Amino acid sequence: MTEKKITTAVLGLNDKGQLLAEAAARLGSFELAAVADKDTGLAESTAGKYGCTAYDDYRQLIMQNQLDCLIVAAGMHSCDEHIKTAMKKKFNILKLAPVARDFEEAAEFVRLAEDEGIKFAVANELRFSQSFSALAEFLEQHSVEQIFLIEAVCIVGDKPAPQWQSDWKLSGGGVLLRNCFGLIDQIVTNFKVPEQVYSLNINQAGDRQQRLYLTEDTALLTMKFNDTLIGNLITSKAFGQEKLLLKIYGKEKILTVTNSTFTVSDHSGKTVRKEQFRDNEVTRMKKLLEKYAQSFILSDKSKLYSSGMENLHNMAVIESAYLSARTAMPEEPARILQMASKLAGKPISI
Repeated sequence: MTEKKITTAVLGLNDKGQLLAEAAARLGSFELAAVADKDTGLAESTAGKYGCTAYDDYRQLIMQNQLDCLIVAAGMHSCDEHIKTAMKKKFNILKLAPVARDFEEAAEFVRLAEDEGIKFAVANELRFSQSFSALAEFLEQHSVEQIFLIEAVCIVGDKPAPQWQSDWKLSGGGVLLRNCFGLIDQIVTNFKVPEQVYSLNINQAGDRQQRLYLTEDTALLTMKFNDTLIGNLITSKAFGQEKLLLKIYGKEKILTVTNSTFTVSDHSGKTVRKEQFRDNEVTRMKKLLEKYAQSFILSDKSKLYSSGMENLHNMAVIESAYLSARTAMPEEPARILQMASKLAGKPISI
């Protein structure tokens, strides 16, 4: 008996949306029924490539189709109400990171998904990177004694970004939210939500008035996990070449992860183990969709991976960082999660 395919559509055909459409079209478990983008020509050319229907109106795609899941790559400012409509039509949602523009909006989507009994998941690409997977496996299988420092760096480089990402109202945040969500997810997933977050952020706008209305292009985030573990994250799109780094310092070992390598060394600098990987974005997107598909095919056995509820932890850290930048004081993600618990009527674990 042939297994029923998961009928899906992709909302937003930016670079990531194109990768998700390609991955969905390649996987046997999905049937790509439609794609949509505000650029009519792009929507039509992509639909022609995969033999599906093109839309330049997000609402029309949702109203004219009955889908098992909707993959959302478009900016939230252009489709927030359409996602809610899709949820009310019982479409399961896979949202490209970040979850939303702010914590409150993310919590609203999580609550609506629970009310409608649908699956709401977040596409955290780094969870399917071979190098970051090697880190998770190493931490699970080996004892890294007395980890005391986590160092993270995300330099965006000269990647072009749409103009709306500079607007606080449309974007919700700059490099911290838009470019570091996956890195923060790695820190929270492999360790835990920090007890305190202190953050500073700036942008390179020409005058003070302009800087008040533009999202940050450079940020520094300091995290206290407990009395023996702290961490920091530096991120910017204002200088340098693209760089992604996560470094974990233990009493005897240092673990270093980049986009393509996982290294274990000692404090003298001697390399104990080094692995080099060559996975690419298409491969990671395929793995991501395969994992999401398992929650449909094995619904009674496979827990939803990277759920919206789980990603509220990441959003609480980011919300705390933006709040700290305004108050010039350390902030506590737990307090933000407690607020969501009250709204949801049930506790959210930390």
